[in-house]
Amino acid sequence: MAVDTPYAPLRQAGEADQQAVVDVLTEAFTDDPVVRWLFPGLAERGRLQERYYRALITRPTVETYLVGDRDGAAVWLTVAAGETPHEEHPDVDLTAIFGEGGARLRALGQALAGRYPDREPHRYLSCMGVVGARQGAGLGSAMLRHGLTRAEGLPVYLEASSPRSRALYARHGFEDLGEPVQVADSPLLWPMWHRPETQGKETR
Repeated sequence: MAVDTPYAPLRQAGEADQQAVVDVLTEAFTDDPVVRWLFPGLAERGRLQERYYRALITRPTVETYLVGDRDGAAVWLTVAAGETPHEEHPDVDLTAIFGEGGARLRALGQALAGRYPDREPHRYLSCMGVVGARQGAGLGSAMLRHGLTRAEGLPVYLEASSPRSRALYARHGFEDLGEPVQVADSPLLWPMWHRPETQGKETR
């Protein structure tokens, strides 16, 4: 069911929308600092991003959302206590799939898994992006408010991949969860945590 926001309709994406979600995330994150570090070659970045996002959104417990006419997308998971969404597949050759970025992906995943808060059930915002032409129009805030409402009293975890996104999440009540994560010469990622009692306390 679609939800009208002040900016555009937001709805849960179905199986037929998978390509649209992949396209939105690929465009939204093509200049993201972490994505540029993972896949530095611009000529192949989009193709490798598509592989990554397609694997992400086909997980059994994932929920994906689209806002507007392919303007933004968000990927959420509900995680049980004692579990982590950072999957370890040592038998999978990530280099064969992602080239040189495969080793960076594995190293980054291991670093993030070591910081993951797995003591209680929560919602995990795996990624959320808005295409370039629509950035700054409030779509990110609309998707985030919708996701926090659907958390239904559960805390929410995410990793901010840029100072700009970190600032957005902080305005919506997220707090840094320890020091930022860095692997080799990667950009910083900020683990962040949203407690249910901060819902509705957005700052401007």
